[in-house]
Amino acid sequence: MATTTINGKEVVVDDEGFMTEYDQWDKEIGSALATAIGVDMTDDHWKVIDFLREDFKVKGETPTIRRVSTAGGVDTKTLFQLFPKKPAKKMSYIAGLPKPHGCV
Repeated sequence: MATTTINGKEVVVDDEGFMTEYDQWDKEIGSALATAIGVDMTDDHWKVIDFLREDFKVKGETPTIRRVSTAGGVDTKTLFQLFPKKPAKKMSYIAGLPKPHGCV
């Protein structure tokens, strides 16, 4: 695993730049990651990110779009509006989590 500096903090990332250490993330890093991929964070965005992080803590894996929609209460259409084109990948990246299984 490689390390990189995000918002002045050194973090461990995988080959695709996804953070690998859950406890290294904070909202400032999340904001910096969002800015880097062109997502302007709103309260609705943070609601999704907070769900992803809490669900990951319980389940041990990054939630899929289906799980965010059913368990997180945010419909798929809204997820695509908040995180255009590749919502699962963008959500997990901003949340400092590994890419969900099945995500290319």
